[in-house]
Amino acid sequence: MKIHQLHLKEALQSLHSSITGLSDHEVQKRLGEFGPNLVERIREEHLALTLLKEFTHFFAIILWLAAGLAFFAEWSEPGQGMLTLGFAIVGVIVINGLFSFWQEYRAERAIAALQKLLPQLVKVLREGKTARIQASQLVPGDIIFLSEGDKIPADCRLAEAFGVRVNNATITGESLPKARDTHESFEEELIRAKNVVLAGTSVVSGDAKALVFATGMRTELGKIAHLTQTSGEMPSPLQKEIAYVSRIVAILAVGLGVLFFFIGRGVGLWFWGTFIFAIGIIVANVPEGLLPTVTLALAMGSQRMAKRNVLVRHLPAVETLGSATVICTDKTGTLTENRMAAREIFFPSMNQPSHLDETFERKDLSPILYHAAYRCQNLKNSGNDSPGEWLGDPMEIALVEMAHKAVRELKELPRVDEVPFDSDRKRMSTLVQEASGLVLYTKGALETVLPLCTKIQLETAEPLEADNRDKLLKVEEEMARRGLRVLAFAYRPVPSSDSREGLEEDLIFLGLVGLEDPPRKEVARSIQKCREAGIKVIMITGDHPYTAEAICREIGMISSKNPVVVTGLKLWKTSETELQLLLNAPEIIFARVDADQKMRIVSALKKKKEVVAVTGDGVNDAPALKLADIGVAMGIRGTDVAREASDVILMDDNFSSVVAAVEEGRAVFSNIRSFLTYILTSNIPEIIPYLGFVLLKFPLALTIIQILAIDLGTDLFPALALGAEKPDPDVMKHPPRRRSERLLNRALLSRAYLFLGMMEAAASLIVFFHVLRGGGWRFGEALSYSSPLYLQATTATLSSVIVMQVANVFMCRSDYKSAFSFPLFSNPLILWGIATEVFIILLIDYTPWGNRIFGTAPISWDVWRFMVLFAVGMVVVEETRKWIYRRIRFSQ
Repeated sequence: MKIHQLHLKEALQSLHSSITGLSDHEVQKRLGEFGPNLVERIREEHLALTLLKEFTHFFAIILWLAAGLAFFAEWSEPGQGMLTLGFAIVGVIVINGLFSFWQEYRAERAIAALQKLLPQLVKVLREGKTARIQASQLVPGDIIFLSEGDKIPADCRLAEAFGVRVNNATITGESLPKARDTHESFEEELIRAKNVVLAGTSVVSGDAKALVFATGMRTELGKIAHLTQTSGEMPSPLQKEIAYVSRIVAILAVGLGVLFFFIGRGVGLWFWGTFIFAIGIIVANVPEGLLPTVTLALAMGSQRMAKRNVLVRHLPAVETLGSATVICTDKTGTLTENRMAAREIFFPSMNQPSHLDETFERKDLSPILYHAAYRCQNLKNSGNDSPGEWLGDPMEIALVEMAHKAVRELKELPRVDEVPFDSDRKRMSTLVQEASGLVLYTKGALETVLPLCTKIQLETAEPLEADNRDKLLKVEEEMARRGLRVLAFAYRPVPSSDSREGLEEDLIFLGLVGLEDPPRKEVARSIQKCREAGIKVIMITGDHPYTAEAICREIGMISSKNPVVVTGLKLWKTSETELQLLLNAPEIIFARVDADQKMRIVSALKKKKEVVAVTGDGVNDAPALKLADIGVAMGIRGTDVAREASDVILMDDNFSSVVAAVEEGRAVFSNIRSFLTYILTSNIPEIIPYLGFVLLKFPLALTIIQILAIDLGTDLFPALALGAEKPDPDVMKHPPRRRSERLLNRALLSRAYLFLGMMEAAASLIVFFHVLRGGGWRFGEALSYSSPLYLQATTATLSSVIVMQVANVFMCRSDYKSAFSFPLFSNPLILWGIATEVFIILLIDYTPWGNRIFGTAPISWDVWRFMVLFAVGMVVVEETRKWIYRRIRFSQ
């Protein structure tokens, strides 16, 4: 039999312990056998390995290959600038790798360690003597003492219990405290046994002596942590897209390099010249600035999210949130304010329940109910008779607050006896010494209180008739359907001669109180934004289905008369196929579900090709957070295990912050596309000169080192500025992008390569030949690569690409909105990026060291004016395309 099914004496014998505790010798022996009471990190990756991964992913390998080829070319044919190229590419890899590593390391350090979930000190009984020890030193067989407010350090079987109730939310997800006792349990599952308290949960009320039977990773908490840590890391959509872009770029670059190597050899070029030319083609096609720009854009997105109370632990999570199609959210604290409040009250003299504020001023209502709410509780105060100082069950705090508002002068009175609450009785009673004598106050579920009542409090206590009972049951159902937790109250004067055995009998019914955890005010608007954005929101909670449905209606999550409400019991009986079909429902709620079931729901959604974001706070939520595409943990009430499993953390535990993060994530994806368009556009004017050099036999208009000056120098700063664009006001008015939609799609490639890129290539070549012809060169005439005219012509080509890119950065802010629709200073980084770009090209063109490193020479200002004309023409053509696109798009 399992330990919770045994009598206490048998449980002690099974652990070779006694009610006076273990001996010191036995403790040391068991510590050696079972180890310390710690939730271990079973999969701790060394920092060096984490850092190494930043330099060995696919795109980094492409860059390493390009650097290696450059070094080999320099060794084979010195003096061609390949050494500079190789070191520059290595610099890109190192800087990007270090930056990515630092961002994730810094976020990890912001997360509290798993160990903080366990208490530091525990009161233990050993060899009949009490002592306070570190929780890590507990072993199976120890006897410990627990009292109100304590966190439970290990899985324990209760030996003694006095009014004990525990908050199991971190393990089971249930928001209401559960009573615990010492009797044998016939439950099959340990976590449902009433004589067991679990590690990581907390004591809400009462005092207990408990027998430790599981520690460390053998506890239920440890098992969940193990499940969380052994589940595989799932790559984010953005990581998959970057890998896809990397493959496409690698195939394109290497393929063109090999192709033109053989073309060069075929037309008679010497080997090393052809080899260097092939490297040039590869370099021209690899956007070396892509990775640092993506990383910096994600970092900026994470910083913007931080200002909106969202801490990003893993950079790719920034964009993943933006692609979410489903958000699975818990209820308590995320959608609600995480505080109980009495909302409605029903006195038997009323026809229907009334809002509390409307009853406080009425003098015709019996105040005894308020006295019952105040006296019948297990709260603890700090010495001041004020509701703000009470500690314990939030529901009882709400009742005390209600009583204080209704009856100004309530004083502490001696409590003579108590019949504690438990989940079977669903009620509790307290015997209080009033000035008039002993009075018993009872509160609990109507179905358990009403059968004990023989009278009902109207103007006086009158017999409780059958029609009264029917009316009360109907009122209770109405209140419950509004999502209120309904409690019934009763009392009776107790003659001092009465036996304590039959206290709860012949009670006088007082009324009903409906309590709720009110929704956050801003949540309804956030739910509406999700609807407009095409994001489905699903509540997954451990609470009662009526409560869940009512909250969903209040915040606008559901609007239909008959939404699909699935309880945990129904879910156990539902097959995987049936679950996936259930999830097709436009409005669905899951209530009374546990950790495994939450994982099932997430898994089923992912099988339906949804991008799933999941919120959670408890240890029980951690596996689902890990499995989801994006795990969102609570920063205030969240457990350390949940935060460890998450990708982002809400610092204010607010659902609205999730929606704000989705908005930022969508902006990041849009921004990445914008700067991809920008940096890929310049690839065409970098490639075309090489094609003309091989196929048409005209001088090479752009050297490899000049290509590098564009990709790693001038392009980088405006591209970064595009990555810092704020979310478009309309970004949440469009549905999520399809999972099959590529970051690098046909429309982007066509616009960058065939439209904008071709305009830049044509302009740069026209400027190149304009300088050559102005210097007296004729087509077919041999031209020395060291001649001043050639240096000026390549400088003009380089400068024209940069001038065109200055115009292009404004064009790339949107693929359909006019560049003139954006306020000039709406993104100051663009202006700074352009200023930096212009400054760099002036240094390259007009300084001796710039001329020497990049093979340039000063050009006249007439040439600059010639370039600007083409930039203006590019703006006119692109604005015309956008205008036509908008006319077609918005006329449909």
